Amino acid sequence: MCGTWCLKRSKLPTRDGVSTSTVALPSNARTSDSNALADWSTVFDFLCERFPAVTPEEWSARFADGLVLNKQGESISEATPYAPNTLIHYYRRIPDEPELPFKAQVLFQDEHLVVADKPHFMPVTPAGRYVRSSLLVQLKEELGIDTLSPIHRIDRETAGLVLLSVNPQERDAYHALFRDRKVQKNYQAIAPYSDDLVFPLTRKSLIEEDAQFFLSREVEGTPNSETRIEVLKLLDAAVDISMGSAAGSPSSSPENSSKPSALYQLTPVTGKRHQLRIHMCALGIPIEGDQFYPEVLRGPEEIEDFRQALQLLAEKIAFTDPITGEEREFKSLLRLSY
Repeated sequence: MCGTWCLKRSKLPTRDGVSTSTVALPSNARTSDSNALADWSTVFDFLCERFPAVTPEEWSARFADGLVLNKQGESISEATPYAPNTLIHYYRRIPDEPELPFKAQVLFQDEHLVVADKPHFMPVTPAGRYVRSSLLVQLKEELGIDTLSPIHRIDRETAGLVLLSVNPQERDAYHALFRDRKVQKNYQAIAPYSDDLVFPLTRKSLIEEDAQFFLSREVEGTPNSETRIEVLKLLDAAVDISMGSAAGSPSSSPENSSKPSALYQLTPVTGKRHQLRIHMCALGIPIEGDQFYPEVLRGPEEIEDFRQALQLLAEKIAFTDPITGEEREFKSLLRLSY
């Protein structure tokens, strides 16, 4: 049950790779700021009241651009009367956005699964100022698959493997692999080497969201995150790293400039937000190029320097396909060079 109103998945075609959202108009409902029953005379009134994060001006623009539709997929206007117990579809309006100077590469595709190599700086799904440039929108347009959906996600700053489901009815089976920890994921990273640590090691901690919405942090308590860390190779102190067309040289902080670097393999057992970055930072070996940990050097909406990529790669993923029963193993074609 979804209560008096809910968002649902729409079967309407995408526009510029962007899917619609669908909302059910309730027969009656309480307003968001009182116990009084809502009284919406138009669909516009309802949308403004129910989604206050979207300004009335933005809703007006969506109506004007034909981006708000009735159940039949026909555009409606701001003056369209409110009709209880019906469905409304709407598209997100796509403003001008900065263009990312690189593309993702499809490594594998069948009727069930798409596997892509995502470059640094590219979000998996539309977020912030990147909509058309997101991996999902790019692949929907390139492959012509409106039903494509990510099975998991990696940070926008991280490069490497992303799995996407083709068929809506199969998504939960693939999602269950990650929920039940039946996927082996290996990452590679460049970070300072420390003589004070004995490798291989396992880092366990309790990670929760930080007061700053885009960060997470370690706190005292029962661990909910776990990462196995090992050193693959010691590197020179001055390391030049590139990731195909997607990366640049790592940033060097003064406190780490005299330390040699190392190539690490990171194996997450759990999948908390920024887990690998937080665990490496907590050990005193923050990943090269990290703009958030140990300190915020650039906010999420600030101009980016594509020459300074986070030196973290989702390098390998393996699992038993829940649909076909096949043993799957994929490796990124991107490489850390040193």
